[in-house]
Amino acid sequence: MIHPEIADFAADLPPFGAIAGLDLGTKTIGVAVSDGMRQVASPLTVIRRQKFTLDAADLLAIVRDRALVGLVMGLPRNMDGSEGPRAQSTRAFARNLERLTPLPITFWDERLSTVAAERALLEADTSRKRRAEVIDQVAAGYILQGALDRLRYLRG
Repeated sequence: MIHPEIADFAADLPPFGAIAGLDLGTKTIGVAVSDGMRQVASPLTVIRRQKFTLDAADLLAIVRDRALVGLVMGLPRNMDGSEGPRAQSTRAFARNLERLTPLPITFWDERLSTVAAERALLEADTSRKRRAEVIDQVAAGYILQGALDRLRYLRG
């Protein structure tokens, strides 16, 4: 089920269990996962996009293998907060995915997540080639960590 508000997403989650953060791009999907206590986000992998059915199968294999209990999708808003074609594409992906899994799904504003990921990789002196390989999963980690921090705040 898709939850537009993270508070509703939080209410639909079991008390414990890892969740995934997704950075949907046109060519790749960056995937990050949390620990079972939902404290820390860790970049996991990048799925090379093909077509929805194959992308969803790859994603749901990760969900199954890691016993994930929820999905947080980065929502690429414009800097003024409006939603453009990429945000609509992300919402469409979520609606299609919702038909394939009972997991709760929510969105997290991903503005500047790729910029933050790029900065972190530059500060770590990561080579250009390696940055290109991992940027999407690191961005997914930033998306997920933001959502985890909000979830922790909601728990009080």
